[in-house]
Amino acid sequence: MSVPRSQSSFLPGIAAAAGAVAVAFGVHSMVPSVPAMTAAVVLGVLCANIPIASGAVSGVLKPGLGVASKKFMRAGIVLLGLKVSLMDIAGLGWVAVVAIAALVAASFAATYAICRALKLPGDQPLLISSGFSICGASAIGAMAAARNSREQDTVVPIALVTLCGTLAIAVLPVLGAMANLPATVFGYWVGASVHDVGQVVATAQTAGTAALTAAVVIKLARVLTLAPITALAGLHYRRHSSAAAEGAVRPPLVPLFIIGFITLVLVRTFIGLPAELMEVASVIQDVLLAAALFALGAGIRVRQLLTSGKAFAAAMASWALIGAGGLGVAYLIAG
Repeated sequence: MSVPRSQSSFLPGIAAAAGAVAVAFGVHSMVPSVPAMTAAVVLGVLCANIPIASGAVSGVLKPGLGVASKKFMRAGIVLLGLKVSLMDIAGLGWVAVVAIAALVAASFAATYAICRALKLPGDQPLLISSGFSICGASAIGAMAAARNSREQDTVVPIALVTLCGTLAIAVLPVLGAMANLPATVFGYWVGASVHDVGQVVATAQTAGTAALTAAVVIKLARVLTLAPITALAGLHYRRHSSAAAEGAVRPPLVPLFIIGFITLVLVRTFIGLPAELMEVASVIQDVLLAAALFALGAGIRVRQLLTSGKAFAAAMASWALIGAGGLGVAYLIAG
């Protein structure tokens, strides 16, 4: 049976994303310190900027890559909910939970203020703030969907949050060793300040199991703030965008995939799933997000990124602020 033309046009791009995911996980297996998500973004950037491949990226592969960057990203965010347990987060204690929420709010507000002061265009201030303060590229994808952001507004934030998260893998262990941080404090610091979950794991594992365990719990507490912040951004857009005009179709108050994310958080917390099913869901989530990040990376033009000096300055300032604030929160939680 032949595949309809409207569907077959997506297949080359989706196949390319699948191939890139296989390569990215292969790189990660050979070099565990390189997260598969980071490798996927880099592969996308390479494909977009190497002449022999860039034509295909902007041509025959474009429809399928568009599906991967949007649909796969949202599906991956939904499955991310299965990694978040409210009980684990509550186990940190109310002081830690309040400190993490305050850190996310403060870093979001400070980053947004910096971006606005530097007059970054479009939704870039909001997207950079989301990525740096919450959970990297996943947060940027969620916020872009809630705000109906232009695709070109997501390119620079994705590139910058990936760059800074990758730098953290190399820089934070060195700083932690220089400061002679205890393993648990180092883990709390990594979880509070590094962006993507995979980057958190890659950074914290350098200090051992105790640091890794501490980092993941703190990081997932930050991930949990994705739902309310995205909902508030969607509400603001709904009220103030031109789509709110009488008779126009308005965007949903809370995107469907965020509702799915919340639902799976509740499932993980109150129902639980067999370990085998959780493992399969985790693999599927990683594959979906890696494919989405490859597709997003394929939209990054290095020349464009190099001319984004103000955005780069904003990212560096935000990274430093969140790193300093995260260290303070780490010491507070450690008591």
